[in-house]
Amino acid sequence: MVYVDVEVWRDELDGLLGRIGPRFSRSEPRERVRRYVRGLVAGLERKNGWTLAEHAGESSPDGMQRLLRRADWDIDAVRDDIRDYVVDRLGHTGAVLVADDTGFIKKGVKSAGVQRQYTGTSGKTDNCQIGTFLAYVAPAGHALIDRHLYLPQSWIIDRQRCDAAGIPDDAPLLTKPRIAIQMLQRAIDARVPFTWFTADEAFGQVKYLRTWLQERDVFHVMATRCNDEVSAHDIGHGRADEIIAGLPERAWRRLSCGDGAHGPRLYDWVRVPIVEQWAPARGHWLLARRSISDPTEIAYYICYAHRQTSLNMLVWVAGRRWPVEECFKQAKQETGLDDYQVRTWRGWYAHITLSMLALAWLAAVRAAEQQKGAPTPTASSSCRSVSPKPAG
Repeated sequence: MVYVDVEVWRDELDGLLGRIGPRFSRSEPRERVRRYVRGLVAGLERKNGWTLAEHAGESSPDGMQRLLRRADWDIDAVRDDIRDYVVDRLGHTGAVLVADDTGFIKKGVKSAGVQRQYTGTSGKTDNCQIGTFLAYVAPAGHALIDRHLYLPQSWIIDRQRCDAAGIPDDAPLLTKPRIAIQMLQRAIDARVPFTWFTADEAFGQVKYLRTWLQERDVFHVMATRCNDEVSAHDIGHGRADEIIAGLPERAWRRLSCGDGAHGPRLYDWVRVPIVEQWAPARGHWLLARRSISDPTEIAYYICYAHRQTSLNMLVWVAGRRWPVEECFKQAKQETGLDDYQVRTWRGWYAHITLSMLALAWLAAVRAAEQQKGAPTPTASSSCRSVSPKPAG
């Protein structure tokens, strides 16, 4: 078991909760949020309305459900406070922003945005909600700083169903790349320090997103499809896989894109300059990553950065996409990201935002403890004494 200075980190959590205090018009929901978040980080096996209420010493989940569904507090302003807190604790000019989505498996058809759709959470088409997130990945740690509930077209065209789930009349039909643009714009407007953006091929294959990033001079390494059409210098126009297949074996270099659970993530890499929209002192590349154990397994990326950017740097950025998966895993296991029992649009945003707040606090705990050379704490070990005494 790992032990850390719980008094220090209780004060840190109290400071973060105090930071969001002005987002509440009344003291009752402000205090209930405090109990809700403390329950999320208390190491409970399940973190739903009943267990959080019991942990807070309440006789029923009604108060916790009311907090998520109807209580008067500015959820989006709390989201912005979380982002600013993450920047305060982890901020670095060389940080990477990562867009990705995760699924929330659900039963029934009433939860906002739920339908049968593919999710990497189960690796198949499932009845689920899809949340799109923006992660902040820095040398000191990583955390989620923005979120958006994806609404399929089947919901947008069914106003009666939307009304029942509390979905606003002006909620637009947004593709995941459009959602990423909104989240990135919020980060840019807030002057979040970062240099790079990366995402999987659901985002990277979309040319309007790549154009948007380039117009704002946001350096990026984004996965794309094998059949994405590109124009390579001295090679010509063709599919990404065909252009890479024509390169000699000596062009490939074995590099690590970061450390994994079993050591360095080693792959063979190669890049080719390509022609995209011209920008001064900027370059574009088609990057390929080949599995060492199975050379037929190749992933492709479209890159944009300073013309002098090295292959090693592009490889490093490509590897920054894995931490967002760690964020999802940690948030689901340690801060109850997927344990909610609400069906409404507002309820989803309220719970997810508070789970992100708990995850941001845990990232700050880990970053500070690692800086001191202490073992990396888990949520339950670092906050075992944070929980309040039962009411009454």
